[in-house]
Amino acid sequence: QGVLIVGLGTFGTVQEPLRLAAGNVLVIRRPVFQLDMDTVWLQGLKYHKATLPVNLEIKQLDLEHLSRATSYSWQVVEGCVEETIRLFSSHMREKENVAFTFRNVGILARQKDKVHMRFYAHCTQQLEGTGSLIAALCS
Repeated sequence: QGVLIVGLGTFGTVQEPLRLAAGNVLVIRRPVFQLDMDTVWLQGLKYHKATLPVNLEIKQLDLEHLSRATSYSWQVVEGCVEETIRLFSSHMREKENVAFTFRNVGILARQKDKVHMRFYAHCTQQLEGTGSLIAALCS
């Protein structure tokens, strides 16, 4: 399942083959982030154009779940998410370097002429276990 944060992008997973030394292939799940911002702001920037699987079920970020997980009201959570997206967008528009941390997931950053999402190793490892990207985003 993927998670859409409107105005920012979609977090999801893809399955990739990992070739082992013995010639065996292990299929792993890897987190990806598909940037979804106004293309005018992205002109001249380099970023990995992640492609999510066509059959991936994508849901909007569950603000009610996030509200319960953080003990803040739904309205406060919605306002924080919207303001964070506006802040990141304004840095993008002004061509300023910025980094936003998604706790337990990774860092979305603009540095010089590049935008990238770096996932933490433990996030990737959790996906291979019993965890999910949705759980990580809500923590």
